[in-house]
Amino acid sequence: MPSKITLTITQGKLSRQQYVFESRSTCIVGRNDDCNLQIADKVDMTISRYHCLLDINPPDIRVRDLGSLNGTFVNGKNIGQRQKQQLAKEAIKLNFPEYNLQDGDEIKLGDILFKIGVQVEEQLNKIPDLPVQEENAKIKFLTITKKLLNLAQDGNVSLQSISGYNLIKSLGKGDFGEVFLAKHIQTKRSIAIKIMLPAVATQKQGIEMFLRETENIKILQHPHIVQLLDYGFVENTFFFTMEYFSGGNVWDLMQRSGWRLPIDIAVDVTLQVLDGLIYAHEVEISNIKSVNGIITKGKGLVHQDLKPNNIFISKINDKLVIKIGDYGLSKAFDLAGLSGQTLTGTKMMGTPAFMPRQQVLNFKDELPEIDVWATAACLYNMLTGYFPRDFTGDPWLSVLQNNPVPILQRHHGIPQKLAKVIDLALQEKPQIYFQTAAEFKQALLDCM
Repeated sequence: MPSKITLTITQGKLSRQQYVFESRSTCIVGRNDDCNLQIADKVDMTISRYHCLLDINPPDIRVRDLGSLNGTFVNGKNIGQRQKQQLAKEAIKLNFPEYNLQDGDEIKLGDILFKIGVQVEEQLNKIPDLPVQEENAKIKFLTITKKLLNLAQDGNVSLQSISGYNLIKSLGKGDFGEVFLAKHIQTKRSIAIKIMLPAVATQKQGIEMFLRETENIKILQHPHIVQLLDYGFVENTFFFTMEYFSGGNVWDLMQRSGWRLPIDIAVDVTLQVLDGLIYAHEVEISNIKSVNGIITKGKGLVHQDLKPNNIFISKINDKLVIKIGDYGLSKAFDLAGLSGQTLTGTKMMGTPAFMPRQQVLNFKDELPEIDVWATAACLYNMLTGYFPRDFTGDPWLSVLQNNPVPILQRHHGIPQKLAKVIDLALQEKPQIYFQTAAEFKQALLDCM
């Protein structure tokens, strides 16, 4: 039986109501009708519109107050509350710490009392001896990668795709992985090898889920999506081989260009990204596992972490060619519970600057329009050097409450027609304006 989190209301008008979470999720609790858990009506002022955030990665759960008027209490202790004289809009500037919750803990909001239930998957169902989060900083990714290459040379069947390659240099490192440039000894072909390590002794179910999701990603074959060549789980380590591009990414290009790109380049980059999304959002996939364990077919894969850092650049016949990288990998890794952290930890899944409010409110729902909004946010960023919305404190509350700033307020030199299309693309209330990548692409072509 998998790990799960149960929230049971034991006090208040919703007493005995129960909510069960068996997979990675976030929960905004409050009285607003778009909250995941709406526990009060509009007139109940004891609960704030966005009261607190529950970040769930079974068996882990954290809570964070979002600048509520009457506070969030854990086992009777107030963990966050704006001052009485502060308005709700001023709460955005506050940033309260998170609290890890345990089985039996109680959360109180107004007159509502939640009791936390934590069920942990039995030890027999876990993969042993995975590196723990506290040791993560000591992990030598280079050493691990060399070990995998040696195993490949020794004939390990699972590592055939990296047999015959030499490491050249590191291309970038994060908390849970590193990417290396490698070159084949005989053919001189260059590839990128990505190493990812679970930070916790995770559940076998999470590893199986991640590998299944990665198999879906591997089917993506498009001129504007980085091709995933191979993947596997060996020596408690996930490895991936993928296309390598020497031009870096859009974020690097922005740094070299004073943080603003010319309009023609920024729009060209965006149109190529949208072409990749049009394909990925409609591609047929056949490796979807339903709740009852049946493998079914489906359509469309959503990136959910699109930002300038994973839009890669190459040149073919002197033409700028754009490729979307890390398609779905970070999302799959995090959703499978392999990161060992919750969304709101020090290293969060996704980037709030490029996330629409719908993604915070519906973390698990893979909505294509989320990628469309993120693409518009990247275009905004490329043209102005600014993020679409202001971040003044709690990033998640800023996403929920701060509307994107009209782009002409950031940069007066953008043509009116283009500015109008970008502002429309960043509309997110009551829904994201452009629901498909094709709609946004056509609007850009029309205005240019």
